Amino acid sequence: MKTAVYPGSFDPVTYGHLDIISRAAKLFDKVIVLVSFNPAKPNCFFPLEQRMDFVQRALVELKNADNIEVDSSDGLLVDYFKKREADVIIKGLRAMSDFEAEFQMALVNKDLFYKAETIFLAADVTGTFLSSSMVKQIAAFGGDVSAFVPHTIINDVTSKLKIKNEG
Repeated sequence: MKTAVYPGSFDPVTYGHLDIISRAAKLFDKVIVLVSFNPAKPNCFFPLEQRMDFVQRALVELKNADNIEVDSSDGLLVDYFKKREADVIIKGLRAMSDFEAEFQMALVNKDLFYKAETIFLAADVTGTFLSSSMVKQIAAFGGDVSAFVPHTIINDVTSKLKIKNEG
């Protein structure tokens, strides 16, 4: 059984994330969506538990999500990878700037644990511009993010961001 780990902060999960999750689920027997703490993004807007809930609720929009699990970690990805006896790390790429950072991380992960292979999946053409940060900014100013965020979480995302912007 081949297991893939798809790590991210998912602050919040977007249709771009769901696209990568869905495609990975077709390639691997099991996909673990790992909602994680990223020291490069220490100020996540949504708490870990809520981000995990968002991902879990968003999976309802996928037709075949039986082989997808949601988990969390606040440690090194390679330590989690070893513990779960995973086979690959999945990373989504939107642009060349993503590639540079993700490639560097892939090399470090491989150096830390020789079995840590990384597979890159290119974003769907409609999601190449999409990021969680952009979604938060649009929602904070009252913009419509329904094309970017799963309908199962949109009210939670927009109401919290709207309150923050009004405060």
